[in-house]
Amino acid sequence: MTSQLTILNSMADPDFDRALQIHRDWGLHWLDLRDGIYGNWVAALDIETAKRAKEAIDKNGLDVFCMSTSTFFEEVEKGEALFREKHLGKLTHLIELGKIFQPTVLRLIAAQLPSRQEGENSIELIKSKYPWVFDVYREAIDRVVDAGLRPTIENEAFKCMLSQADEMVEFFAELDRSDSVALTWDVQNQWATGVFPTVEVYETLKPLIQYYHVKGGQHEGDSKALRWNVALEDAHWPVVEITKRVVADGVSPVICINPTQHGENKPDYDYSTVVKRDIDFLRSQVPGVE
Repeated sequence: MTSQLTILNSMADPDFDRALQIHRDWGLHWLDLRDGIYGNWVAALDIETAKRAKEAIDKNGLDVFCMSTSTFFEEVEKGEALFREKHLGKLTHLIELGKIFQPTVLRLIAAQLPSRQEGENSIELIKSKYPWVFDVYREAIDRVVDAGLRPTIENEAFKCMLSQADEMVEFFAELDRSDSVALTWDVQNQWATGVFPTVEVYETLKPLIQYYHVKGGQHEGDSKALRWNVALEDAHWPVVEITKRVVADGVSPVICINPTQHGENKPDYDYSTVVKRDIDFLRSQVPGVE
């Protein structure tokens, strides 16, 4: 099996046209569109600017794997009305953009749940206090699918409602949309919620994963808590071991390198070339990564 690499588009360069050329120079065929698109985040694009961007993408012989919207990046506690107005209310425009860019997947975000107490199962909490969450996600999924696109749901950092692996499994089971939506597993986002990345976590999530995000991080001393932002080659989580399994299992035909974040920047660490170093590291260390 093989997996091709991509990065968030603006990681190559803040200038969109220059970023496309750098993707080609680095041998990256797929784009993950998020921000820096002629000065805009993807969700803020108007139709004409989106068409201009798509023409530039086509001219460079590239394709869009993911349209990375921030839909549902919100605290569940703010209530159903806000989720419907602020997020579902913008979905029609996002779908129109999706029809222009034709991504393989369109990203939704697993919402924040700061009221969850340590050790409390988020799915049980949502069922008891915020049962509308499942309906809102199902509606978004169904609307995206009905438009001929495929949604994906990414676990976020911070106080994400999806932290433990079993919570992710329970959430997707409760959605009952296994033919329509799957997981974008961001390894370090999960680590930032307190779950150290392991092969066992991957094996639990494997049936859900359709897109895999990586970035480098380190803990300090005996603590397993995420502390430092670093390149993948210096990471303390088992990058190579897990990524080898992802590629061999064929769960993520495209792997996205993200900016190293959610920890602190190390003093005197060279961050200027991390993106290219991460690309070279995965290609050299993981068979099948292209």
